[in-house]
Amino acid sequence: MEVKEIHEKIINFLRLRGPGLPIQIAKQIGISSLFVSAFLSELADGKRIKISCLKVGGSPLYFLDGQEEKLENFYSYMHPKEIESFQLLKENKILKDSEQEPAVRVALREIKDFAIAFNFNNEIYWRYFSSPVSEIEELLKVREQVVREVSVVKEIPAAKQDLIVKSAVLTEQISKPIISVKPGYMKKDKIKVHKTKSIKPISITQEVKPKTKLTLQNDEFKNPLIITKTKKQRPKSDFVLKVIDFINMSKWQIIEEKDYKLKEYNCILQIKSELGAINFLVQAKDKKTISEYDLKKLLSNSQSIPLPALILYNGELGKKSLNFLNKYNSILKAKKIEWVIK
Repeated sequence: MEVKEIHEKIINFLRLRGPGLPIQIAKQIGISSLFVSAFLSELADGKRIKISCLKVGGSPLYFLDGQEEKLENFYSYMHPKEIESFQLLKENKILKDSEQEPAVRVALREIKDFAIAFNFNNEIYWRYFSSPVSEIEELLKVREQVVREVSVVKEIPAAKQDLIVKSAVLTEQISKPIISVKPGYMKKDKIKVHKTKSIKPISITQEVKPKTKLTLQNDEFKNPLIITKTKKQRPKSDFVLKVIDFINMSKWQIIEEKDYKLKEYNCILQIKSELGAINFLVQAKDKKTISEYDLKKLLSNSQSIPLPALILYNGELGKKSLNFLNKYNSILKAKKIEWVIK
């Protein structure tokens, strides 16, 4: 099959079935999961499909534009606190970030498929992804009105409150008619009533701030709780330099250098194959024995991109590691590093 034909088969599968996993798509169109991951990556880069932040078994879901609401069917795969935050946001439509407990605030930043951040009155709010903007604006107007009414009562200074009370008492006393009676009056005598002018009570008006325009941000939300630090360039160890030499000798191309440690090197490689160039998430380890856990962690990281994985090692593979490699041979490869003696 040609690349365009495979692309169309993937699109048709997602159109009929909704969000799907790489292993489901590979089984449906009859090709290796290794190549499906590469094709899905190409379609995602071309904005023809979308990738969820939510993961099912360590792998994201792939879906078409307009199928976002179908992701709700998979919310049970999230962390319990994320599920709680998801249900809270869905029920309330909007949540004010500063009013939530820390665990919920963190969870809201993780469930990016369902929680959309925006600024209102210089405060961070979250809205449920499927709630219309017009509905959110109405909810905010109601909320703002309630807050304003409460603030009018609360924000009157004590001195002004005392003045209001005294003003009311004074008005009551003055507005009553003053009755004067001559000494030794008799019942038949007329009682003179002196009317006094009523004094209007002093009114204190609360200044109402003009309405703040609601601005929704479509750009990616920047987490204010995260402090970004600029990393200093660290020198590469002898092991890392040897790995880079081995990659160059193998005629592979380093697309992106992820990170490196004293005995570890991570990058994205492009390797030529019969079907064209394929990108791999690569991890090189200076370790006597590569464990099953090492492979599981690498595979999980690669599927979140998504890309097939390649482990480079200079030690040995354990029995469990070999079994794991055989099980996921279509999307996980291993190669022993052969040092070049100069």
